[in-house]
Amino acid sequence: MDFSLFYFADGSVGDSDAGDSGGGRYDLLLEGAKYADTHGFSAVWTPERHFHPFGGLYPNPSVTGAAVAAVTERVAVRAGSVVAPLHHPLRIAEEWSVVDNLSGGRAGLSLASGWNAVDFALRPEGYAGRKTAVIEAVGQVRALWRGEPLAVTDGAGNPAEVRVFPPPVQRELPIWVTSAGGAETFRAAGAAGAGVLTHLLGQDIDQLTEKIALYREALAQRPGHDGRPGHVALMLHTYLGDDPEKVRETVREPFTAYLKSSFGLIARSAGSILSGFDPDKLRESDIDFLVRRSFDTYYNTSGLFGTVEQASAVVERARAAGVDELACLIDFGVGKDEVLTGLDHLDALREATT
Repeated sequence: MDFSLFYFADGSVGDSDAGDSGGGRYDLLLEGAKYADTHGFSAVWTPERHFHPFGGLYPNPSVTGAAVAAVTERVAVRAGSVVAPLHHPLRIAEEWSVVDNLSGGRAGLSLASGWNAVDFALRPEGYAGRKTAVIEAVGQVRALWRGEPLAVTDGAGNPAEVRVFPPPVQRELPIWVTSAGGAETFRAAGAAGAGVLTHLLGQDIDQLTEKIALYREALAQRPGHDGRPGHVALMLHTYLGDDPEKVRETVREPFTAYLKSSFGLIARSAGSILSGFDPDKLRESDIDFLVRRSFDTYYNTSGLFGTVEQASAVVERARAAGVDELACLIDFGVGKDEVLTGLDHLDALREATT
């Protein structure tokens, strides 16, 4: 099992620690990346999020990835994820080629379809076809990465062919497709020969096991398949310590606030597929109740919390499901110093279960 660090902070959490200027908002990212680099972790992932405090520290993973590249030497630098329908594939390939050069060939990215309609204020026309666009982008970005030209129309209306500069260091770009749990996305990622980045929001480990089987089946049936098993990375909120009760109380308040920050976005996404569901009509007390229940569910079944011994059981369940990497989300509101101290326990877990 590989272990990596994943970041998806609520931009409104921890501002008091950062000071009025917000100058410390990225300290945990950089200090955690340095730790991962020197302790055998596989990668550092940063996402793409727009126009909302939830995840809002990360509007461009190539920028944060470049910062991670500058302070590390070994660990892979990954996007988790680039919202492909918001960007031209040329722009994705260009930006990440720069990161690949800055890191000496350590770049990788997961492409996502996007799920929040407001994000598409950047490119409204990309929203309707976002599900198919993400798989198309896998092939387009790969081709550009290899140096193949792309036919375009220039500003004067003339046909042209363009290539990406600077050339990347890696010949092949490590690439994943982000899935919120849809079986078809797992199949599509396998058919495209990409990895999968997923989480346990809206699916349990048994359901994930079935979808990973679908992914590997589609991968094996892909023309020209080289026999490799693919790669599945599972994001889990993570905080470990010596005392299970102390860990629970340490994470309860910040993680509950984190879940509440995300509630509106997730509920509106659910409302788009659940007829008659309107999250704006929920009372504050109803939201608080749902969030408290969510905390218990996440803590007990969908996160990497507690002691190394407790977390080892989670690792083994994930391994049995077919997961190759645990992407440990550490920036959900626990204080920076406590998180960094907790990384020693996570590293012990990594050594015990790798």
